[in-house]
Amino acid sequence: MSKAKAPKRPTRDEFELEDLGNQLVEAKEDGDVRALSVWGMDDKVHGRITTLDSRTRLVHVEENGVIRKIPFLDIMKVSYE
Repeated sequence: MSKAKAPKRPTRDEFELEDLGNQLVEAKEDGDVRALSVWGMDDKVHGRITTLDSRTRLVHVEENGVIRKIPFLDIMKVSYE
């Protein structure tokens, strides 16, 4: 019985990650609601980015008073919605 391997998160180069980081910083600074496409999740995460924690590499997203902490590397795309 061989176990099926879980799909791996796509790898991105440093330029893609830097661009993503810049988008997150901009989103935090302007305080607008963003939609984050997160690897492994069917639905987008909507909310305001409140904290970019460089120590834990978690992005804190607040929606309706609830804060979700999403690993930076799991974020695939940042968009307005």
